[in-house]
Formats: sequence, structure tokens, C-alpha cells
Amino acid sequence: MNFIQRSYELELLDQENIHKQDLYQNLIELNTINSLLGGHAVTLKAIKSFQLQSNKTYRILDIGCGGGDNLIYIAKWARKNNLSLQLIGVDLKKDCIEFAQDRCKDYPEISLIESDYRLLIHETQKYDVIFSALFCHHFKEHDLQELMAFKKENSTLGFFINDLHRTALAYYSISWLTQLFSKSYLVKNDARLSVKRGFIKNELAALLPKSKQLSLNWVWAFRWLAIYKHP
Repeated sequence: MNFIQRSYELELLDQENIHKQDLYQNLIELNTINSLLGGHAVTLKAIKSFQLQSNKTYRILDIGCGGGDNLIYIAKWARKNNLSLQLIGVDLKKDCIEFAQDRCKDYPEISLIESDYRLLIHETQKYDVIFSALFCHHFKEHDLQELMAFKKENSTLGFFINDLHRTALAYYSISWLTQLFSKSYLVKNDARLSVKRGFIKNELAALLPKSKQLSLNWVWAFRWLAIYKHP
């Protein structure tokens, strides 16, 4: 198995017309994986780094929100810490948005939009923080450069990404775990392929702004956390 180069093989999740119940099972299991392996905790760590204050309302955009689990995780934390957040999730897949709307129905601070992220910006309205979690590995480099530029231009505080480290240990570990415990054919195929589509550090660094305001660090489990803060 070659881990030197990124794979560009499409994941099953990237296909059109996935049966709705198969997609829902995939989203449920991804939430479990992110809960157990620290994915949501990494997202929250990044949010905390912006040192949000309780005397103002912040707009936070999740690009590629999937089932909305990161938004719920952030909303629970914000409620406990008396923070006012407007959390917006955007995803191209209608079924993902419908699933997320049901999951987020008890969180009025969360709004969900079926759209291309590039259609969300208005001249008079930007976002304080923009992020993506386990989203960037779905794309090739030229699309990622456009995404990073969008996040930088349209955020007032900054942006972050939380994505996979491409390494043999991560590949074989998630392959073994999903083959044993997953009931989703999407997860069984895509979890290990996602690692092959993930990044080594210098690949990700090449896509990010060259700035002292940027930090790029390895975090558990086998992830890169990149945070950019506007000066």
C-alpha cells in the first residue's frame, strides 16, 4: 500500500443517489467514530482557541456539515458556557441537510442550508469563524486552495480545518475497527479510503496561508488541526 501520494479515488459517499437509509446509517456511525476517537473534541478545541466572549453573538459556519453533529457538540458547549452563537451548517446533499434538521430540531441556534458554500456570502454579512471537519480530504488541491481563500476572505476572526493524517497505522487501524463493528457498507469502504485521501503535513501546509497567524499541529487520533487567526 502506497501512502506517499494522496489517493484521488472517489469515496462511495461522493456518489449521487445514495439510498437515504444507507446515508443515514453512515452519518450515525461517523458521529460515533468522531465521538470515540476525539474528532468532535478537536473541533471544540479549535473553537475555544478563539476565546469567544459572553457579551456578543458570534456567527460560525460549518462547511460540509454532514449530519450536523459538530454543530450540536458546539451548541451544547456554548449553552454550558453562556455563549451566544449562531451556528450555520451548509452541505450540498439534500439528504444530509434533512437528517441534520431532524437531529438539530432542539437547537434553534443552529440553521442548515442545502447549498454550495460559495453562494452564502453577501457583502454586508460575513462569518466570525468558518471551519470544516473531515471535509477537505474529499477534494483535490486546486479546489482546496479556493476553499482556503474563501475562508480567509469571509471570516472576521479566522478559520480552521480538522482533517486526517495519511499514515499506514491510521489506515489499518480504522480498517480493522470498521470491518469489525460497522454495519454500513459506506463506512467500511470510505473510512480507510478517507485516510488514503488525507494529508501529510507539508501537503496541508502548502494549501494554507503563509502567515505567523497560522498554526498546524498533529492531534489525536491521527488528525491535523490547522487554525488561522486574523491579526
